[in-house]
Amino acid sequence: MFEGRIARFDAPGTPFKIETVRLPEVAAGQILVRVIRANICGSDVHAWHGTFATRGLGGQLPTVLGHEMVGAVEALGDGVTADSNGAPLAVGTRVVFPYFFCCHTCRNCLAGRRNACLNLKMAMLGRADEPPYFVGGYGDYFLLPAGAVVYTVPDAISDDVAAGANCALSQVMYGLERVDQQLGEHVVVQGAGALGLYAVAVAKARGAARVIAIDGVPERLELATAFGADAVVDLNTATTPKERIKAVRALTEGQGADVVVEVVGHPSAIEEGLQMLGQFGRYVEIGNINVGKTFDFDPSRFVFGNKTMVGVSLYDPAVLSRALTFLVQHQHTLPLDRLAAASYSLDDINEAFSAAEGKRDVRAAIVP
Repeated sequence: MFEGRIARFDAPGTPFKIETVRLPEVAAGQILVRVIRANICGSDVHAWHGTFATRGLGGQLPTVLGHEMVGAVEALGDGVTADSNGAPLAVGTRVVFPYFFCCHTCRNCLAGRRNACLNLKMAMLGRADEPPYFVGGYGDYFLLPAGAVVYTVPDAISDDVAAGANCALSQVMYGLERVDQQLGEHVVVQGAGALGLYAVAVAKARGAARVIAIDGVPERLELATAFGADAVVDLNTATTPKERIKAVRALTEGQGADVVVEVVGHPSAIEEGLQMLGQFGRYVEIGNINVGKTFDFDPSRFVFGNKTMVGVSLYDPAVLSRALTFLVQHQHTLPLDRLAAASYSLDDINEAFSAAEGKRDVRAAIVP
């Protein structure tokens, strides 16, 4: 019997309720993880508002939000001895894991598209009023189902750095892999929140000749430079799409970007970003997860520009292992600690979400 707290989420716009629950057992193949740190991702804020309807993904209410986390093994179900790379697991081992769970046997999984598993399950979609209760990151524990992909966190990586690996970092790594960003290419990143900052760093590490970050918050623009951006475009100075498109053209020798990554999360950014692309440019669409939002689109821009748009949802689970390697390699050259701007106890989760909503912190976090 395992007892712990969850921050129960009953409905959009309502306060979280702290509740103590009991898990009867950890079944064969499962792993009970003690949550060390769970970040507040933009999708968590959208779900809290109701603009990202988890019910549309098969989710139910009440539930437990939170998915971008790092934890330590609390209990191992029968048959679990090692992580997905073969490293031994024991009680106390720090781990990260994709927050979605694949069957590994369906048509899409076997074709290498595990992030489109036909039987996909996900954190934040389970019920908080019935076992196993621990179905999201905002609690003392999270229960990993049998067959889940899980990786040991290297000793060199701190908890606050590791917490961002399984969502923000892996997501943008996968996006840039999907469009095969090449050495010497020009990359534009729309939005310099956590995903945008990781995108800047990853693009630069992949050999981008120039990375350009666009945002309107001075602190984020400064951080983008620290994460490797060669140039920034300030929304407060370049106030119109035309001015920003012109600025990108000037910074790319008049050719336009080879890759544009959208992590703003608003459809108005898309048409602008498409116009920043040069010939054979690739547009990586990650941020817009609010269903029903639209934008005006001129398809001739794609035809005459030989352009491509790639929608990116989740990532292949193996990317998370590469994300950990990236963190080990770059932890001393990137100010990764600055992403962990503020921490809140589980009891203060409502205050934490108010702070995240106001965007005062790049990545507020819950530390149970």
